[in-house]
Amino acid sequence: MASAELRLIRRRIRSVESTMKITRAMELISTARIGKAQARLVAARPYAEKLDEVIRNVGAAGGTNHPLLEQREIETAGIVVVSSDRGLAGGYNYSVIRLGEQAIRENTRAGRRVQLYVVGKKAQSYFAYRKQAIEHSWLNVTDLPVYADARMIANVLLNDYAEGTVDSVDLFTTQYISALTQNPIRRTLLPIVAPDDGAAEDAVPVGYSFEPSPEDILNRLLPRYLEGSIFGVLLDASASEHAARRRAMKAATENADELTRILTRGANQARQAEITTEISEIVGGAAALAGD
Repeated sequence: MASAELRLIRRRIRSVESTMKITRAMELISTARIGKAQARLVAARPYAEKLDEVIRNVGAAGGTNHPLLEQREIETAGIVVVSSDRGLAGGYNYSVIRLGEQAIRENTRAGRRVQLYVVGKKAQSYFAYRKQAIEHSWLNVTDLPVYADARMIANVLLNDYAEGTVDSVDLFTTQYISALTQNPIRRTLLPIVAPDDGAAEDAVPVGYSFEPSPEDILNRLLPRYLEGSIFGVLLDASASEHAARRRAMKAATENADELTRILTRGANQARQAEITTEISEIVGGAAALAGD
C-alpha cells in the first residue's frame, strides 16, 4: 500500500498534468488566432494608407482649419486605455494600464481634469478597484473586433470632443510588432494630427481639383479617419493580446512539464524508499525468527 507521501505526490502530478492540458490547449488556440489577427491587420492597412493620402491632399488644398485639426488649450484630458477582456496574457494588460495610469497622474499634477475611457474588462476592473471614475467603457470588443466597434467608440469620443467635454484624447494601447514583440504606446486621437507625407522639400506638388470644397470633404472624411484609426488600434491590440497569451501559456506548459518531471522523480524516490523500508522490515523479521 502506498504511503501518504506517495499518494500526495501522485495527486499533485495528476493535478499538474490536468493544468498542463488546459494551458497547452489555450496555447494552440492563441496560436491559431494570432494568424487570423495578423491577416486582418494586414488587410486593413491599404484602407488606412489611402485615407492618409486623401487627407494629406485635402489638407494641402487649404482644409487645415477644420475644428478637429485645431489645437486647444487643454483643461480636460481624455484618456482611453485599451486592454483585454480575458486574463492569462502575461504582462500584456499591466504594461498598457501602467502607461495610462502614468498619464492620469501627469495630467492631474498639471492641474487638468481627466476623463477616462476604457476598452476591455481588465482595465475597467483595475480602475474601478482604485476608485478612478470611468466615463465610458466598452467590453467584449478586443477578442475579435469589427468595424462597428470602432465606429461606436469614435462616435462617443467625437461627441464629447465636439461638445467641449474634453479638449484632447490620448489613447494607450499595445502595438503589434511580431509574435515575440508587442510594445505599449501612446497615440493622440484628438485633435487629429494630419499625416505627414514625408516628401522631400524639392518635390513637385501634385495639383488636385476638389468638388465640393476641401472643408466639406474633411467634414465627411475626418470622422471616418478617426474610425479607421481606432479600428487599426483594435486590430493591433487583438493580435498583441493573442501573442502575449500564447507566450504566457507556452511558458506555463513548459513549467508544468518540468514540475511533472520533478514530482515524478520525487515519487520514484519515495517509492524506492518505501520498498527499501519494506525489505528491511522483512529481513529484520526473518532474522528475528531465525534467532528464535
